[in-house]
Amino acid sequence: MSLIDALQWRYATKKFDSAKKVDQKLVDEIIEAAWLAPTSSGLQPFEIFVITNQEIKNKIVPIAFNQQQIADSSHLLVFAAWDNYTEERIDTIYKYITEGRAQDPNQYKDYTDRLKKAYLRRPAEVNFEHAARQAYIAFGFAMAMAADLKIDSTPMEGFDNEALDKLLKLNERGLKSVTILPLGYRDSTNDWLVNLKKIRHPKKDFLIEIK
Repeated sequence: MSLIDALQWRYATKKFDSAKKVDQKLVDEIIEAAWLAPTSSGLQPFEIFVITNQEIKNKIVPIAFNQQQIADSSHLLVFAAWDNYTEERIDTIYKYITEGRAQDPNQYKDYTDRLKKAYLRRPAEVNFEHAARQAYIAFGFAMAMAADLKIDSTPMEGFDNEALDKLLKLNERGLKSVTILPLGYRDSTNDWLVNLKKIRHPKKDFLIEIK
């Protein structure tokens, strides 16, 4: 089906069938889509955690205000952004870039120097918010890929970020949680939202054309 058809099919699943598990190869495709997402200056300033451990998923449920989709999901993706930009983090990705392209190690030095001058003087919270926005781009790619594969998902911001960070020890990796995405298959019999019409703002209000 087309991407538009897939997006029409997807919805924020309220009830997963906990007995149905997503094939790992399909999850890998979702991660691949997120991995290929564009990011500002190519920094890719976030990491994705894939959680299948049932005990950990159960512990996250109360952190996420008792949203049961987390426990019932096949896989739970956690998108966690860098807590700050550092010289080392910027240098690392550009080391991968120059090595991967068989370029001189200093190919992008003037550019990375400008990045460092701009980013490293800013407050950590400003840099985290910028990194979080990059994570959201990948988050959208992941949802679209899941829909294309006919895998259900539930985008979630409703959780205690500090509690989740503590549970997953994200601070030890210099990360902060941004959003989470349970994956699985809908329980069509018990999900109240499954058959309701998808509603958005009218196009006349949503789309502003400047010619």
